Amino acid sequence: MTTPVLIQPVVLSGGSGTRLWPLSREKYPKQLLSLVGDDSLLQATVRRVQGTPGVELAPPMVVCNEEYRFVIAEQLRLLGENGTVVLEPFGRNTAPALTMAALAATKNATDPVLLVMPADHVITNVPAFQQVVSQGAALAANGVVVTFGITPDAPETGYGYIQAGAAYADAACADARVIARFVEKPDLATAQSYLTDGSYSWNSGLFMMRASVWLSAMSICRADILAACQTAWDQGQTDGEFIRVGKEAFAQCPSDSIDYAVMERLAANASPNVTTLPPGVVLPLIAGWSDVGAWDALWQVLPKDGSGNVSQGDVLLQDCENTLALSEGRLIACVGVSDLVVVETADAILVSHKNKTQDVKKIVDALKRQGRSEGSIHRKVFRPWGWYDGVDAGERFQVKRIVVKPGGTLSLQMHHHRAEHWIVVSGTARVTCGENIFLLSENQSTFIPLGTTHRLENPGRVALEMIEVQSGSYLGEDDIVRFEDVYGR
Repeated sequence: MTTPVLIQPVVLSGGSGTRLWPLSREKYPKQLLSLVGDDSLLQATVRRVQGTPGVELAPPMVVCNEEYRFVIAEQLRLLGENGTVVLEPFGRNTAPALTMAALAATKNATDPVLLVMPADHVITNVPAFQQVVSQGAALAANGVVVTFGITPDAPETGYGYIQAGAAYADAACADARVIARFVEKPDLATAQSYLTDGSYSWNSGLFMMRASVWLSAMSICRADILAACQTAWDQGQTDGEFIRVGKEAFAQCPSDSIDYAVMERLAANASPNVTTLPPGVVLPLIAGWSDVGAWDALWQVLPKDGSGNVSQGDVLLQDCENTLALSEGRLIACVGVSDLVVVETADAILVSHKNKTQDVKKIVDALKRQGRSEGSIHRKVFRPWGWYDGVDAGERFQVKRIVVKPGGTLSLQMHHHRAEHWIVVSGTARVTCGENIFLLSENQSTFIPLGTTHRLENPGRVALEMIEVQSGSYLGEDDIVRFEDVYGR
């Protein structure tokens, strides 16, 4: 019996998804959102690999920004996955991210096939995806670098392209083609010529290769990145499910993408002058793929009514066509409109023509130039202990709704510029206020004077919900002096 190929799913979760503002924001990007179905995009990425025939799956590995670590760990836990989370102290693009994953995958002297997947893509035909992954695994196990090309159905200018060359010499995988070349996002006329030519596919950003093959290719193509990553790995440490790489060493790592660092050079490997790099092939992937890069792309993949409309949340549509309307809370009512995108959140509303959704990023850029928080953070902010929602604010006060999950513990902290009133709505709170430690239950309250060391905990088995009223001369989140923190912040 043939031993199944060991696949290490590697989920790259570093994007910010600014074109899906106001749902996706820098501090809570699109891969953490449930845009298609009940799973977040990251959870769907992990789940779609489960049950792939003919392979053995290792627990998933997610490479992400340190800021998202607790949300991602919680989303993996909800899937029942005991995965590994590799934390990048800085964003350095996908080539360093994959290199860190390859080093992590080989730490126990194993050499699995890495299945590299962006965390923020949608694939609607999971069986078709799994079939192609099985094909790719057989090639990758033999030292081939595999990428997946999406058969284009339009002259898309927002994607890179891969040109397929001659058939790869492997009778077991007749669909594999040698990579002839990678090309960057073309203009419309060039994209039309690619569509007419028939040998070009969209670059999906999905890859497969053995961990050792990637590290070897990096030693040839980008030895400087490999050296910086190796030093960062050697200086790193394991903290539960988190792997923290060396911050100072990783800060010196150059930024580069998988395509630029290695894949474009593999295309040149078709030349007889290049013999040291592994072969690179492209497999066609017809599985309902979308990178969900903007609102029009999300409209494409979501179920529509008879008039081409997509609605989620509290939405009423009258005589509308081809419109996307998403509400997180308040009622959206549209009358007699076509080809619109309307997205409502607690603190922002987007209205855009469907053909202009690529320009949403310009709104985000303008918000950042103006120093407005709506460009980077939601009103509802997730923390490792739960979340809070900024309900109201004025010149010298702020009101928050706070939910602490069972067992959750906020840091032992103090504020220089604000006092706080806490009112328990439901659940039980354990409060530290100065030298005193006491319990509060439903409808009870307490006062935390300015400058007093304090902590909030949930010792119960149900969520603790409370209202916090802050008052003082400065109410920013940076007015926190932490003395102890179980989450290592």
